[in-house]
Amino acid sequence: MTCSLSIAGQGHDVYLIEKDDELGGAAKKLHYTLEGLDVQAYLRDLIRKVYRHPLVHVYKNAVITNVSGYVGNFITTVNSERGTAEIKHGAAVIAIGADEYKPSEYLYAKDKRVMTQLELEDQIAKGEEEIFNARSMVMIQCVGCRNQDRNYCSRVCCSHAIKNALKLKEKNQEMEIYILFRDMRTYGFREDFYREAADRHVRFIRWETDDPPRVETVKEGRKEILRTTVPDPVLGKRLEIDADFIALSAALIPSAATKEVSGLFKTTMSPDEFFQEAHVKLRPVDFGAEGIYLCGTAHYPKFISESISQAYGAAGRVLTLLSNNTVVASGSVCEVDEERCISCGACILACTYNAIEFNDTPKGRKAYVNSVLCKGDGLCNTKCPTGAIQLKHYTDEELLSQIIAASPLAELTDQMHAAAGIA
Repeated sequence: MTCSLSIAGQGHDVYLIEKDDELGGAAKKLHYTLEGLDVQAYLRDLIRKVYRHPLVHVYKNAVITNVSGYVGNFITTVNSERGTAEIKHGAAVIAIGADEYKPSEYLYAKDKRVMTQLELEDQIAKGEEEIFNARSMVMIQCVGCRNQDRNYCSRVCCSHAIKNALKLKEKNQEMEIYILFRDMRTYGFREDFYREAADRHVRFIRWETDDPPRVETVKEGRKEILRTTVPDPVLGKRLEIDADFIALSAALIPSAATKEVSGLFKTTMSPDEFFQEAHVKLRPVDFGAEGIYLCGTAHYPKFISESISQAYGAAGRVLTLLSNNTVVASGSVCEVDEERCISCGACILACTYNAIEFNDTPKGRKAYVNSVLCKGDGLCNTKCPTGAIQLKHYTDEELLSQIIAASPLAELTDQMHAAAGIA
């Protein structure tokens, strides 16, 4: 939404495709930030601005069924509550967000006293007395990530745990809170909140992957108690912690729609199955394909402030493109000699940018290169069995001439000609 408003503010029509029946995404589940920002108030104001802006067109309950075209000339087919529409647009920004991992461990979904950090935050925001009056709370970090299945850090979990722990301490200073962590990653100025939590007697206990915490229900009389067993590396003993509630810092995982959207827009994905940018430093919000940009947690797990900053960055890249009346293609693009093309399709399979397709010509079905999409990597040249496709300015004849000119034999020939007075 931030990206949409930024683009629309410069006078361009924006089509905002929302898969749910209301805007907001994952932010609807957040109520406050570690720094104290009221997320819901900010979100309501943002949604109000979106609906009031005359150049932002919102499609809710929408599904993208087809995407075709290229930079400056995309056509996207959308099914929504408005019906089916074909939207013509010059650029696209992918911001489909991420999902929360639903744990299968630590008795989650088997005992209502075990919840995720987002569910705990919702309980705190609603003022649930049962939560505030609890005597003890155990928080377990790195649930669903930094393991063999997902070998990445979700980045926001440590700060969310600190945030909820401090909120609980504000309401009930006597509550005993234990955070079982692998590595506390409250980076930047968030480290101050980690120190504040420690000063308020939030206890931090480190655990290793080869000996993770164990959660079980234990009966004491008529009451069932949640008992967490974890080794304490400082004391050198195994601790048994009885808690009224357990909060799991569940991982942020790629959206369920990531693979589908990646296939529609022909974008790349990282090994962790988030969307992957063209270059982490030089093109952090661009894809390899021109005219398609990226922002938010669809890229990787990040805080609201980081998502907003990236949204402005993506909007800037879109505006840089849309401010021009024409798209300038590179001079180093491939072209096809129709006389030599045998329509084998080897070049089409080799092209990673989908820049080559078959065209019906007077000479039959021949390969055709879209100069706007072609990046001139030359991979198709090496696959063509007849040499019908060549990269401009890098033809076989030109490359051979360069090799001959750079060889010692060519230098010797020039010296002999100079000695004989031959020009």
